[in-house]
Amino acid sequence: MSSVSDMDGLETGQHPVAIIGAGLDLGAGRRGVDMGPSAIRYAGLDERIRALGRGVDDWGDVRTAVPEATAVGDPAARYLETILATCDRTAELVAKAVGDQRLPLVLGGDHSIAIGSLAGMARACGKGAALWIDAHGDLNTPATSPTGNVHGMPLAAALGVAGDGFPAASVERAALVGVRSLDPGERALVQELDVKVFTMSDLDKHGVQRVLDEALTFLASSRFVHVSLDLDAVDPQVAPGVGTPVRGGLSYREAHFVLELVAESKLLDSLDVVEVNPILDRENETAKLAVELVASALGARIL
Repeated sequence: MSSVSDMDGLETGQHPVAIIGAGLDLGAGRRGVDMGPSAIRYAGLDERIRALGRGVDDWGDVRTAVPEATAVGDPAARYLETILATCDRTAELVAKAVGDQRLPLVLGGDHSIAIGSLAGMARACGKGAALWIDAHGDLNTPATSPTGNVHGMPLAAALGVAGDGFPAASVERAALVGVRSLDPGERALVQELDVKVFTMSDLDKHGVQRVLDEALTFLASSRFVHVSLDLDAVDPQVAPGVGTPVRGGLSYREAHFVLELVAESKLLDSLDVVEVNPILDRENETAKLAVELVASALGARIL
């Protein structure tokens, strides 16, 4: 009879995981993602990671602000100053985790928190690369954003093209997977950057394995590879608890296969999981999926 560790493929000798909660919702247009870290924890994250044979420590949540007590600031980049303060606190913990030989796992919150995840990795390792699994490009700038919501700008910020007021670049290249919604300004910017964009049409034409092989090969020579998983990459029928759903996303199995291929590549150095919104969810279904996908990224397998 198989034990739990047999079924998950017990892996020893890997870095333990440091969980860092970052329940920021100032970057989003809809409220509720501030409860994302709690929802993911409640769905059994700690236990699931331990079942893989990985050590895990939960470092709690960074201090965040609420919109009711925060100045909006520039409407083209709403709440930017306060968002970056939270991201800096997140970066400190991410860099500490790397220094302690731990794999940082940041739980959002909205996707603007990835500015902090990547800044922390860059402090520890130098500029690296990002695998961006998302329905959206997150390549807007204050000049191109139709909303002024910073959760649509973190990849532009990480690449150093978001403009004044944002931190220095933390990545040199990025691969986007699962994209199916780009704003006009993002389409123009893609042509100027060292990025590869794999839309859902690319996945339909070529399959998950070929796309991930190309994406990971593109990123592999970097000082670090950070995986940023926005749950809206998954089709809203499977992941309903997100603030900006777009139909036609990854299926349940496609999402798992993407993260399984990440694990097989052994390139994963850090991970954030963002945009889980319990207010919009059904019985914590999206948070449970987030836990499952984290497990796949960390090496869970059937045999």
